Amino acid sequence: MREEGLLATESLPEDVALDVGLRPRRMADFVGQAALKERLAILIEAARSRAECVDHVLFSGPPGLGKTSLAGILAAEMGAQFQATSGPALERPGDLAAVITNLDAGDVLFIDEVHRLPRQVEEVLYPAMEDFQLDIVVGKGPAARSIRLDLPPFTLVGATTRVGRVASPLRDRFGYVARLDYYEASELGAIVARSAGILEVEVTSAGAKAIARRSRGTPRIANRLLKRVRDYATVRSDGRVDAATAEAALEVFEVDSIGLDKVDRAVLEAVIGKFAGGPVGLSTLAIAVGEDPETVEDAYEPFLLQEGYLKRTRRGRVATARAYEHLGITPPQPGQEQTRLI
Repeated sequence: MREEGLLATESLPEDVALDVGLRPRRMADFVGQAALKERLAILIEAARSRAECVDHVLFSGPPGLGKTSLAGILAAEMGAQFQATSGPALERPGDLAAVITNLDAGDVLFIDEVHRLPRQVEEVLYPAMEDFQLDIVVGKGPAARSIRLDLPPFTLVGATTRVGRVASPLRDRFGYVARLDYYEASELGAIVARSAGILEVEVTSAGAKAIARRSRGTPRIANRLLKRVRDYATVRSDGRVDAATAEAALEVFEVDSIGLDKVDRAVLEAVIGKFAGGPVGLSTLAIAVGEDPETVEDAYEPFLLQEGYLKRTRRGRVATARAYEHLGITPPQPGQEQTRLI
């Protein structure tokens, strides 16, 4: 049976509406990514001074760091309309044509998961990005003919978690490529405090810090944990979120002191318990924990690698001494079985 981790970075359906409500609308409200914000502010001010569109922008980085929010902010700062779609939703060139021909001058078109655009859609996008022209093929067979339509100037903002999978011809057409980094705990604390104000939740500084420490450097996760702590505080306490309440709530929801949830621990326990500490291949590991390989690789493994609980080798994933220590398992000596510490 597949387990849904509370800390998975993809938005859960029940959280989508709330996530939208918590997104900052202006650059001044966006916490963190200071260097990137400064560069975007320069691009926006320069475009305004010339009465032009901002050049096309590609945001890369792990899920949940604010790529969609920054695209919306760019549109708001330019006084432009914001239209959003995703790579998987644009299956045919006609799907892209339907979206792009409805843009007005200066609009911002946001394409999430741009690395998943089909090749034939990418080829239609190239002249639209470079020359603001769209080639449409009308008819089939010998009677087919191509029609070129002029498009109003617009800004394309792409987002990807895998910049290496963005085709080079597409990547080269973006005027500015930026990577978003994980957030510091102090920045996440500020994000939790801001979100608590929007949600009308009373949270202390210590309570915000307790949530921030378990948020994997990711605002989306920080907001998700805040919502669950709010639920706990409403039912089991007086509604106020302090450090003790936050820690008790996250214990109930199986988020431990370093930010691992049940799926993270299932991954480590599978590597250690089922595969003797590794090495084990990604596909085999994913089957063992009941997840898709892509989910394990994108949502869970990066944090475990970053924090030193897993390491990659040519033969597969291997648990580190830190993983054994965190789970309370004695690393086996040659010829010995693993024993759980008491």
